[in-house]
Amino acid sequence: MTVVLTGGGTGGHIYPAVAIGRKLKELYPQVDIHYLGTPQGLEAELIPEEGWPFYRVSAAGLARKISFKAAKALVKTGKGYWQARGHLKRINPELVLGTGGYVCGPVVLAASRLGIPTLLHEQNAFPGLTNRLLARVANRVCVTFPQSASLFPAGTDIITTGLPIRSQIMNTTRQEGLAGLGLQEGFRILIVGGSQGARSINQAMLEVYTELKDNKQINWLHITGPKAYEGYVRELEQQGIDLAQHGNIRIMPYVYRMEEALSVSDLVIGRAGASFLAEIMAKGLPSILIPYPFASENHQEYNAKALADEGAAIVIKEQELSGTVLAHQVKELVARPERLEAMAQAAGGLGKPNAVDLIIEQMLSLIAAES
Repeated sequence: MTVVLTGGGTGGHIYPAVAIGRKLKELYPQVDIHYLGTPQGLEAELIPEEGWPFYRVSAAGLARKISFKAAKALVKTGKGYWQARGHLKRINPELVLGTGGYVCGPVVLAASRLGIPTLLHEQNAFPGLTNRLLARVANRVCVTFPQSASLFPAGTDIITTGLPIRSQIMNTTRQEGLAGLGLQEGFRILIVGGSQGARSINQAMLEVYTELKDNKQINWLHITGPKAYEGYVRELEQQGIDLAQHGNIRIMPYVYRMEEALSVSDLVIGRAGASFLAEIMAKGLPSILIPYPFASENHQEYNAKALADEGAAIVIKEQELSGTVLAHQVKELVARPERLEAMAQAAGGLGKPNAVDLIIEQMLSLIAAES
């Protein structure tokens, strides 16, 4: 069995493809995996480390307005189409899986024109432009959020599979997390703004700590981001918060094992990236979400709304965020454990810890239909 994976630009498009490829190789050691990506994207760094053949394809984002830049992007994508077509004819795969990003455009289109079965995976509740366009030629589309189905063209074959997550997320126990992070048992709130932190969330939390620092019922695990850490600790000290005296507040620049942080948490405050939400849903964690307002096509707000509509999260928009608002929501939830439990149940109901298996099932189904 030979399979081509494609997806690129950002980790959000690449890591799901890698997770699927790894699992496929684990289940079927004889499978040949090839990857088509852009030479300048993160995939050019990550994929060779997996030991999979990597093929370069030109691609660029398609602009919505007519301009010189749009014309250049169209020419580049056209070149990528012929590059992809050549690679695919030589590889002769039984299926092409696209996980989003500009590079999927020429690759999936070329595969479709060559009669190769194609499967797309969409991570966000608001589908990206590339996937919305490709859905017209793809055999099937796997989605993370069922709400996204209505945003694809009529007649698209859509399956809700969820988004692949690392096995460690589900396998790490609370006791292992506490030991790994050197923490004591207790109700704990995790604050995280992404790998580099989020200044607006950090600043709002300064007010929250000032108001709630003496509430020993609440333990805090706050990931500031590496660049913000030292300055943030100084700001806390300036507000009269001595971390040595407030052992319930743990500030960290970065966490290398997010599975440990999630395993010890009872409530999460953070952004609404698809991969992060897939992890907290799989763990059944209630959340207060502050979507990143500059995400492409505002997709984080759509992601957050998908959880909020099911009762799994509270959403605070960036322009409405303040320490007062955030402290109010925290106090409300801490005072109502029954609501927290209901939110946890709702999040768990949305989670798909077996997403990678469901996607591979769809891949095999399409291959079998062609054989």
